[in-house]
Amino acid sequence: MSAGRVHAKIALVTGAGSGIGRATAILLAQEGATVLVTDINAQAAEHVASEIRNGDGQAGSMRLDVADEPAWVAVMDTILTRHQRLDVLVNNAGVSFAKPVAETTLEEWRRVLGVNLDGVFLGTKHAIAAMRRVGGGSIINVASASGINAYPEASAYGASKAAVRHFSKVAAIECADAKTGIRVNVVTPGGVKTPMWESMDFFRDLVAEHGGREQAFAAMAGASPSHQFSSPEDIARTILYLASDESAHLTGLELVIAQGHVG
Repeated sequence: MSAGRVHAKIALVTGAGSGIGRATAILLAQEGATVLVTDINAQAAEHVASEIRNGDGQAGSMRLDVADEPAWVAVMDTILTRHQRLDVLVNNAGVSFAKPVAETTLEEWRRVLGVNLDGVFLGTKHAIAAMRRVGGGSIINVASASGINAYPEASAYGASKAAVRHFSKVAAIECADAKTGIRVNVVTPGGVKTPMWESMDFFRDLVAEHGGREQAFAAMAGASPSHQFSSPEDIARTILYLASDESAHLTGLELVIAQGHVG
């Protein structure tokens, strides 16, 4: 492939088996990065890596449970053994969850925060150690408009994403103060057409009510000023910018891509 905006960079993308993660992994590879595609679903991760290789890009895959610290250690060891460096980390993996506070169990609460928040903490922590070895890098953490606005039944999900936003800014300050050359930024999408919605009971109800997936998205978007959801590729393009040297002067930044969903 010809040199691109992240030519010769080594990138790790979590939750890359589908949705935003898949679109990001493919775009980073198209723009010249070597990408390690990770997901808790190893088969989905390898499918995306194969897509990239079939398009003449460079990619490998690994299973990664982002809430498991030994799994992070194994992934980082693999990257550093194969490539001797890590330039870009995209902490994208997440789980959706919707239930009223009074009906949410402690186990459910901890599961959501374990993936959405602990996963970002562990990825950031281990990426900082890896990136320090080569004098810098870019960490991009994916939050959500649910971490800005309050939505019914989104207490666990919203709390996890609000914490990601704050955590990322603290990490950015610490890396800057220590002169590591490591940047930490946040991408905060609003509504995005991803498979994650299909695990939600209310979305399945909308599909049944309106006759299809696209009609369900249209019904949800109807109340927003833009009357549309973003695509995974929209979010991936913003992540690419933060991964590239074009944003070398930016850290502690939050880019909100909300299509009118954030008030």
